[in-house]
Amino acid sequence: MAKKLGTLFLAFAAFFTAAGASAQDAGKIIRLDPGLDALIAPNAHIEKLKDGFGFLEGPVWVHATKPGYLLFSDIPANVIDKWTPDGKVTTFLDHSGFAGNDPGDAGYQMNNGKAMVTLYGSNGVTFDKQGRVTWVQHGDHGVIRLEKDGKRTVLASKYEGKRLNSPNDLVYKSDGSLYFTDPPFGLRKLGDDPKKELPYAGVYLLSKGKLQLIIKDLQAPNGIAFSPDEKYLYVNDSFGKKYMRYEVQPDDTVANGKVFMDMTASKEDGVPDGMKVDQKGNIYGAGPGGIWVMSPEGKHLGTIKPSENPANLAWGDADGKTLYFTAVTGLYRLRVNVAGIRP
Repeated sequence: MAKKLGTLFLAFAAFFTAAGASAQDAGKIIRLDPGLDALIAPNAHIEKLKDGFGFLEGPVWVHATKPGYLLFSDIPANVIDKWTPDGKVTTFLDHSGFAGNDPGDAGYQMNNGKAMVTLYGSNGVTFDKQGRVTWVQHGDHGVIRLEKDGKRTVLASKYEGKRLNSPNDLVYKSDGSLYFTDPPFGLRKLGDDPKKELPYAGVYLLSKGKLQLIIKDLQAPNGIAFSPDEKYLYVNDSFGKKYMRYEVQPDDTVANGKVFMDMTASKEDGVPDGMKVDQKGNIYGAGPGGIWVMSPEGKHLGTIKPSENPANLAWGDADGKTLYFTAVTGLYRLRVNVAGIRP
């Protein structure tokens, strides 16, 4: 089992070179359906903004101030970085995923294409209705909120007295309820790690101070997002290589989960990871070979293929029409036609 899980996770992080990539064309866009042209212009280009990182994840655009900026996690560096439109990258928050100095045997180890790295830092990042940054941790197994005075509040770290695996991605509902996924990627031996305390990899709902397990039948729940009307919650499964769609209930729990997109037939490197939804309900989600663009009806319209396999993405800039994505060691962006849903 450990060998299977390790192989799949390495596939997710596999490095590939796109033919004809250049500084202003750092990848390619595969068009499978004419409907993609309404979302991504035929002359659109993928642009690499920065590289040289350890393993990037969890981007979110902060638009409360002008011109805005991007926050994202560099998991092996154990920091949340800040990218500004002038191209500068600075550390926004250190020790973001692990508070100590020596992670010991915490964090999965993998080759990012250039070196062996350890995934013990922060992962997904978002912010609540009050503008407070909220993120998830691999090394310390928690969900954390940054208060206005700089203090850190632990929102969740255990379920029924047992330590969470390694919270991975998160999303707020408009009513303030917080949803997050908890796969084993922050554990050295993944699902077979002897330090794993919970018998499942769950999806959780934190509402009014109460933590509830709402999904527990996925192998490795990862990316998570709502439809524009919040009637559906999308969750993907990295090891199962599929996207699921659940009906959101009046009490914020979910029911009637159905497979939205099955990716098991793809032979390309990569597995489901981060996802975001645009204002028309189209899903942009990491998968085999790049970012799959999927219609609300579950049709694969095309694939965005940067020069490295993408891990997560965010809607940025003042109009919400720039797709920023983190891809192993690099940060990329692409202009699109339809604005996205963002915190």
